[in-house]
Amino acid sequence: MKFAGCDLHKQTITICVVDQSRRVLERRTVRCGEERTILAFFERLGEFEAVVEATASYEWFVRLIEPVAHRVLLAHPKKLRVIAESTRKSDRLDAQILAEFLALDMIPTSYRATPRQHEHRRLVRQRGGVQRRLTSVKNRLRRILCDYNADRPSLFTVDGLAYLAQVPLLGADRFAVDQIVEELHFGRRQLLAVNARLKEFAEAAPLCEQEARTLLRTIPGVGFVTTEVVLAELADIDRFGSQKRVVAYAGLSPGQRESAGKSRELHLEKNGSTLLRSTLVEAAWRLVQHSLRWRRIYERLKLRVRAKKAIVAVARRLLCLMTAILKTGQPYSLSQQPT
Repeated sequence: MKFAGCDLHKQTITICVVDQSRRVLERRTVRCGEERTILAFFERLGEFEAVVEATASYEWFVRLIEPVAHRVLLAHPKKLRVIAESTRKSDRLDAQILAEFLALDMIPTSYRATPRQHEHRRLVRQRGGVQRRLTSVKNRLRRILCDYNADRPSLFTVDGLAYLAQVPLLGADRFAVDQIVEELHFGRRQLLAVNARLKEFAEAAPLCEQEARTLLRTIPGVGFVTTEVVLAELADIDRFGSQKRVVAYAGLSPGQRESAGKSRELHLEKNGSTLLRSTLVEAAWRLVQHSLRWRRIYERLKLRVRAKKAIVAVARRLLCLMTAILKTGQPYSLSQQPT
């Protein structure tokens, strides 16, 4: 068995092949556009395993060599700290370290989503991007109107946009407002389209995925968007051995520093998906509005910490609740509410 470490970049890929005793057999640097050359190189290796870091552009490479490989692993970049913290760093050395760790079976692996999970993530992240751009457009409109003391809460309703067209503005400001309103209408059309595509995707889901959606929707304040983001970003819930790992994956666990027997809680680590974290915090705000018991928990937490930390703590508990519901297959009930 041969072991190939692959240091993948946007333009080139550096490959180092070692044997079981970690003796370097071959090195090669190929441009990423030369897919036939890359495939031919791996085909002539015979029986081999390969490893590549789970960076943003690994998917095409894994799909290319997977049919001819005995096994292809994704290395977790943050856990493979020996490369990240090395003072002697080069593409050749990184590829060799990956190959040697693979030969020793010491690669900290990263989860690879299935094709359906990949599609699901792409859709929810596209929706998140559209929503962020819409928010930016609205903020820009309000900023211009603030210069004229003409902003109003209902600005983005039909009546509000009709009012906007009648506000006396300077020539340049009117030109900017008209263009921003065009962006607003375009963004709304995009949001409607991606919502429709997400609903089609959900309707075509296998039975286990449909059941997961039904279970999450039993939680107060958890609607269509929150459900889709949670399912897409967490993917297979069984890959998490504990609720603590799910919370860490979502970036909702606070850092901690301990010295001389004293510990201090730091800011959130903010690992993982920003979209998942922000969606859970928004869901937590809705939850404390829909449930008196959760509202009491939030108020109690707010007495000890600030409001932002309190709502993050609620979001953390909400994620733990979601994890328990998905793992047990039991819908939400009052007995599952935290105390």
